[in-house]
Amino acid sequence: MDESIRIVWYDLPEDGKDEYLKWLHETYLPTVMARPGILWAAHYRIIKSDETIQKLSKFVGRSEDHDSVPAGSDYALLIGAGSPHVFFKPNFDDVDSEDPIAQKRFAKHIGRRTVVTTEQARVDGPEIRQRAPATTPGPFIQLGHFRVRSVEEEFDLSAWYADYRLPTIAAMQGAIAARKMVTVAGWAKHVVLYEFVSAEAHHTNFMNHEILAFTDGEWTNRVVKYTAHSPGSPSIGERLWPK
Repeated sequence: MDESIRIVWYDLPEDGKDEYLKWLHETYLPTVMARPGILWAAHYRIIKSDETIQKLSKFVGRSEDHDSVPAGSDYALLIGAGSPHVFFKPNFDDVDSEDPIAQKRFAKHIGRRTVVTTEQARVDGPEIRQRAPATTPGPFIQLGHFRVRSVEEEFDLSAWYADYRLPTIAAMQGAIAARKMVTVAGWAKHVVLYEFVSAEAHHTNFMNHEILAFTDGEWTNRVVKYTAHSPGSPSIGERLWPK
């Protein structure tokens, strides 16, 4: 099972962007896929035109050190493995550092931010047959990555995912799966990944639940207010690679 994901968020300058993406998709990621323990890799472009998601991103809580957190949020590079240890033995960045071309390309990253996660819980949606187990996440995703402020809120958050959010996704048309994760390394402690068959499926079926965040008295509203999100969280994205 792919119980760990390494996620890198970053921006790119316009100059050289196409060349970078061509190298990443045609050279770097196929090479990463050949590394021991790596199960899959996926590259997403973050979409910033959805009004509800942008409103939610402005509404959620932020931490006191928010301005010091690297703010890259245009792309998300996800790599899956069976265990977080795959990314540390050997150290993933050390392996990359042995490739001078990779180092030159990654030097173009702006606001780069990395987490390594381990899975807390997972549910399959009605569209789970759209992909085989332990393979690339769906063509359209939503990512949340954040901390909370207190131990009491940790317990409330876990109950919200277990009792409400994950069961909702499990029954949602157009949903492939959802994973609630915690990090073993990185600024955010909590990461959630929702997978959908398309942007239309996400917008049609998920947005009615997301707008509960703006309704006083709703459990979702309470959760959203005490979470301290990373820059750009929550976000939605379309998969660039693999096609």
